[in-house]
This record gives sequence, C-alpha cells and structure tokens, in this order.
Amino acid sequence: MSSIIAFIVIFGALVFFHELGHFIFAKRAGILCREFAIGLGPKVFYHRKGETTYTLRLLPLGGYVRMAGQDPEMVDLKAGHRIGVLFNEKEEIVKIIVNGKDRYPEARVIEVEQADLEHQLTIRGYEDGEEELKTFSIHREAVLVEDGVESQISPWDRQFDSKTLGQRAMAIFAGPLFNFILAFIVFTIIAIIQGVPTNEAKLGPLVPEGAAVEAGLAEGDKVISINGEAVSSWKDIQATIQKNPQTEMQFTVQRGEETLNISVTPTIREVEDQKIGVIGAYSPMEKDFFQSIVYGAKETYFWTIEIFRLLGKLVTGQFSIDMLSGPVGIYVSTETIAKSGIINLMKWAGVLSINLGIMNLLPLPALDGGRLLFFLVEAIRGKPLDRQKEGMVHFVGFALLIMLMIVVTWNDIQRFFLQ
Repeated sequence: MSSIIAFIVIFGALVFFHELGHFIFAKRAGILCREFAIGLGPKVFYHRKGETTYTLRLLPLGGYVRMAGQDPEMVDLKAGHRIGVLFNEKEEIVKIIVNGKDRYPEARVIEVEQADLEHQLTIRGYEDGEEELKTFSIHREAVLVEDGVESQISPWDRQFDSKTLGQRAMAIFAGPLFNFILAFIVFTIIAIIQGVPTNEAKLGPLVPEGAAVEAGLAEGDKVISINGEAVSSWKDIQATIQKNPQTEMQFTVQRGEETLNISVTPTIREVEDQKIGVIGAYSPMEKDFFQSIVYGAKETYFWTIEIFRLLGKLVTGQFSIDMLSGPVGIYVSTETIAKSGIINLMKWAGVLSINLGIMNLLPLPALDGGRLLFFLVEAIRGKPLDRQKEGMVHFVGFALLIMLMIVVTWNDIQRFFLQ
C-alpha cells in the first residue's frame, strides 16, 4: 500500500507542477482556462472556483489545462434559433439557455436573428410578443447553458489564438519548465536535509553491510593514507578505491585521538561495462543553505545532461526501445526505491520530473515540443499554419504516442511479471 501511495504522490506532483506551469502563464496572458485536470478519463472529483473547474480524473496517464480557443468554441446560434436569456441590472445578458428553457421560467425568450459571442458580444433578435428587432449586449463573463451544462463564453481576447506568439509559446513551454523547477526544488530540499557533499578526506554516510562497515570503518573517519600513499581529498579516496576492486587495501584513518590501520577489500560494481571498486561509503556532508541551492542547480543540470545522453543512445540504436519504461515500469521502480528511504525516493522524483520535462520538449506532434515547433514555423513564415492541418498532425501524433505507450507497457508487463 505504501508503494501505491508513493507512486500516486510522485505522479500527482509531477503532473500538477507541469500543468501549473501551463495554467499560470496562460492566466498571465489573459487566456480563459476552463479546466485544470490531473489524470484523464472520467471525473472522480471536481470543484469550480471562479472561471476554472479543477478536476481529478480516473486514469493516471497525465493531465491538461483546457484553454479557451483550443477546442471548438460554444454552439453556433443561428438565425431562427429560440433561446432563453437572463439579464443583470444593466440589461446585459448573463446567461444564455440553448435548450431546456422550461427549467428557467424567469428567462426571456428571444428568436435569434444574428449572434456574435466572440467579437461584438451581441445578440440581435425578436423578443417573444414583440415585433421590434432589438440588439442585446452580452456580458463578457456570460454563461451558456446546453443540455444542463454551463460553460462561460470566451470573447476573442480571452482565447488562446488571440495572444501574441510569445505569450502562446510561453504558456506551452512553461509546463516542461516547471518540471525542471520542481526537480531543482526537490534536490535543494534533499541537500538541506542531509547536507551537501564536500571534498574533505573523510568518510561520509556508510551503506549498511557494505565493505567499509564490515571492515570496521566509521562515518567521520579522516583518511590519512591508503596503502601507504597519502590522500588529501574525497576524490583521491574514491579514485583509489575504484581502481582496486576485490583487492585488499590498508586504510590509515584518524578517529578522534586515535590513529587506526584497517584492511578493506572493495567489492565490484559494473558501471557502463567497466568494473570498479566500491566500499559502500559516500562523500562527507556539510549543511549550508546557500550551498544547498548550488547543489540543487548542479544536480538538475547533471540529470538533464544524463537523460539527453541516454536519448542520444536511443537515436543511434545503442539503447533499445525494449529498455524504455512506461507507467508499470515506473511503478515497479518506485516500489523498489521506496524501500531504501525517503531521500532516495525524493531523488527518484527529481529525476522523473526532469525526464517528464525533457520528454515533453521533444519536437513530436501532440507533445509541448511539437507545438513549440509549429510556433517556430509560424515565426519564420510570419503567419500561423492552417489550424485544421495542425490539429490533424497533433491527432495522428497522439494516436502514435498511445500506441507507443501500449507497446512499452506490454514490455514492462513481460519484463516484471511474465518472466
């Protein structure tokens, strides 16, 4: 159960921060955000505040911010359409009832001659019992009711496509950007909790049952020499250990007022097809708030470069698609890492957040990177591409991504449960 909770918390945090980036910058640009959703599929929970509905959906496969103008806007009120309308004290229409007018006995009925819900915000028509053609003003935040469902109208200046290229690009880019920000925050918190690695010639935290503990070394031991050769930094200690897997080594350490000679035999670990020695010891730590911030930035940079390196291997064929993991693989890894402690789980969350940010920036249809690519083409051409063609490209891209997710998930199931 704890593994499931850990997975839900991590997944929810990653998606929440990603969508929060989209949401904040869309709102800054004045775009009407109809829905802020975590998950996909049927609604499990929803709460409306202001002009946005916040929803939690059943399937943990992502999330979205539904911005006005990205989907077909409202119904088309054509000539001859009979609608019910409610007015405020300024005689502005605040509610338009498309059907089910009998539920609103106080509504006035209008036969539409012409309606503009985006630019002029007016409805011209004949009110029941009158022969005079009138023009009625619509409030900018009027609500349209169809089949019992209310949705706020969106004037053109509140729609996504009405914004400048820079505003639209930033609203899309902010999602992945917030994943990098989340990773930075997580790594910084880790450094504040456990300290920042230093280069002193001391032993930091030790792994239980590691070679260092078994030999009798202790955290805080100052290493004077190894095999008679003086060491002056943690890097010296680490390099010497890595060069001597399964070779007995003599550590001369200072512990308090004592000087001790301790024999240690490093075990073997394979790293990128190389065998190195390890004794189960980390670098010494010190707690410093400003250094923690630097550490958070360095770790974010390191894992960003590392993930790009792995992507490069995938492109060149050095990394097989069978090695990719989907939600099932991430859950299994989270379950394993959760057993090693909260710090390692936080590190895993930071790495996953960077991975999500990078994956979304790939220039593929249906991803944020694909949309940014279309914005780049628009900037070069000086005008946007045909929206229908762009929408079709994103639809096909989304279908292909779903197929890839199915393949990856099946590989995960085979790897973890059918072998």
